[in-house]
Amino acid sequence: MADSITIKGIRDGLLVTLGDGGTWPTTAQSLVARIDQATDFFKGARLALDIGGRALSAADLGRLRDDLAERDVGLWTVLSESPLTIQAAQALGLNIALPTSSPVSPDTPEPEVNSEEPRQEAVYLRRTLRSGRSVSHAGHVIVVGDVNAGAEIIAGGDIIVWGHLRGTVHAGADGDIGAVVCALDLSPTQLRIANCIAISPPRKGEPHPEMARIRDAQIVAERWSAKGK
Repeated sequence: MADSITIKGIRDGLLVTLGDGGTWPTTAQSLVARIDQATDFFKGARLALDIGGRALSAADLGRLRDDLAERDVGLWTVLSESPLTIQAAQALGLNIALPTSSPVSPDTPEPEVNSEEPRQEAVYLRRTLRSGRSVSHAGHVIVVGDVNAGAEIIAGGDIIVWGHLRGTVHAGADGDIGAVVCALDLSPTQLRIANCIAISPPRKGEPHPEMARIRDAQIVAERWSAKGK
């Protein structure tokens, strides 16, 4: 069974692909055993798990996530062809797709991040990011949902949150001082744009949509309107 488990490195961690043979308990045990055989390699790793067409419940995925966490391995994405498994993964706050990225030759430098470029890739997440969740992408990140305290988003471009933003965000992480952070309720634990850092002051009055950007070498927040940037 161990031979049906393939592991390869990806930009955001490790992609683990499980074979379709055998029962799920046996497959899960084989994965844990593989990790126990190389604890130094897996320690602190983030796993994206491709389980093919297996139909798993939230309890199945939850038990595996707990077993991995005991070994200091994080399960952050579950890839599946099964609607039941996808629903279970979403219920646990796990990603169900990998961030999109264009293949780049090892000899080709990564393109400069430019938030004004209309063709720049973006990651679209239609879910709430709960405490402990982390999203990192070289382009823009769009979240339709809340970003709770303890969650983190790092983006090379803009960060757009159609909901409450209370976690930690870093837009323009590659040095793009033109990047912005927008949210319907902008109350982050910490907000960074390029090399500038800001902490939200205590809320006064009702929340309203805001956009944070760099002006005169510091982060300022303004009302976010349909006029855009």
